[in-house]
Amino acid sequence: MSSPTHRTALLCALAAIAATVAPAAPAQSAVRVHSAGSASALRFGACPESVPEPPAPERVECGRLSVPLDWNRPRGPRIEIAVSRVRASGAPAERRGILLVNPGGPGGSGLPYAVTKRAKLPVGVRRSYDVVGFDPRGVGQSAPVDCGPMGGLFAAPDADPVPVGPTAERAHLASLRDLADDCAAGAGEALRHLSTEQTARDMDAIRAALGERRTNFLGVSYGTYLGAAYAAAFPHRTGRMVLDSAVGPWNWYDFDVIQSRALLRQRDTFFAWTAAHADRFRLGEGAAAVRRAYLRVRDHLTADPVEGFGPAEFDRAVYRALGRTERWAGLADGLRTYLREGAPDGLRPAEDFAGPDSRNYEAANRIVKCADGPGPTPRRIVADIRRTRHLDPQPVLTGMEASTCAYWHHHPARRTPLGSPDAPPVLLVASAHDPVTPIEGARQLRRLLPGSRLVTLDNDYSHGVFASRGNACVDDATAAYLVDGAAPTADVRCAGPGLPAAP
Repeated sequence: MSSPTHRTALLCALAAIAATVAPAAPAQSAVRVHSAGSASALRFGACPESVPEPPAPERVECGRLSVPLDWNRPRGPRIEIAVSRVRASGAPAERRGILLVNPGGPGGSGLPYAVTKRAKLPVGVRRSYDVVGFDPRGVGQSAPVDCGPMGGLFAAPDADPVPVGPTAERAHLASLRDLADDCAAGAGEALRHLSTEQTARDMDAIRAALGERRTNFLGVSYGTYLGAAYAAAFPHRTGRMVLDSAVGPWNWYDFDVIQSRALLRQRDTFFAWTAAHADRFRLGEGAAAVRRAYLRVRDHLTADPVEGFGPAEFDRAVYRALGRTERWAGLADGLRTYLREGAPDGLRPAEDFAGPDSRNYEAANRIVKCADGPGPTPRRIVADIRRTRHLDPQPVLTGMEASTCAYWHHHPARRTPLGSPDAPPVLLVASAHDPVTPIEGARQLRRLLPGSRLVTLDNDYSHGVFASRGNACVDDATAAYLVDGAAPTADVRCAGPGLPAAP
């Protein structure tokens, strides 16, 4: 149970959010809720500054939808969900409804995504759909959650995220406990209600508020997990659904472990690629030499952090770079520059992979993961770190957010249900060598979505495929499904770009 202080803080936060998201334009349109349970009307007007303007003559409009904090207690406290919309550009006869979009996370802001992702979609999709973005509960403009210091996560430099030896392992577990305590104090009553299942209910409220019979959906990364949860809860309201770079139907901690092993394979590929361009990057002849250069950089930053940049910050930069091959050259250049000049500037990403509000992202990420199912035991966390270090003494453990769930204050009784035999077939899209959401996740998730097809971009090593990698085979097949409902009769294999040439 939360304290009165927590409840008061929550209500104050919601009032502040309402003021932030409130439409500023006097002219508004409103649609009423149809079978939306306890949601309110959705009124559109001006958008927050964080939402970019699309090219003229198109425009983006934003609104807010009041929903229960707990959908199982519709008369209890309420929060507001921030929604954005760019209308279909085609003739009325071309319109196929709404395409709700989610960029991933958990913790990614979807409010600007309606504009940024829409700009990359094939023309036929833009003409056919109102693209609708939203900040999931706890994120961005939708009752944003704050975990405060998060067990020291934002200390600069942060502690080494790869504990070696019993003393460091105990300190690592203590930091996880502190992080869980900070989230419980910061989130208060909202802690147990920022789950994927509750967000799926919010999605259906958006559908109803827009007067649509079905939810068409494009989800990337965590967005695929969210889409599969929506299909489980509302199979008969699920329309055309594209799940790109799918999270598998595992609990979040198991997924994190699987991802950590995939990152080891991807990093080895990066070492070999860098060595193949030795004249360009000058980090050594052969993958083993590049690896030694990489470890020298990390060891130096561990012993002597520079300008708040230590091993944790280094690993976060590596994690971000490994997910997209177009970032590999920047990482290799950053390693070389540090070894020559001792400056880590080339290793710092231009912007944090979590976006401009990394505190909210990191808090929402862990709260959602821990609200979605049971967590691991501390004993298992230590055992898995040791197993991973047996595979490689210096792994990248940045994505192990669900470790915090070992000390969570409200343990869910069950995992989030995913998929349904009653939902229509969906289209899954995957990169063959994606290290962030390995392709096995898409294959496993498909088993919960009977009749679904998988579009694979072979010989590709990046995260995020449709309207992202510029592959005509992937984009055409996916656009045909969204626009015409023409699902492939069998799985599709598309030729990928392979590893990039050195710039």
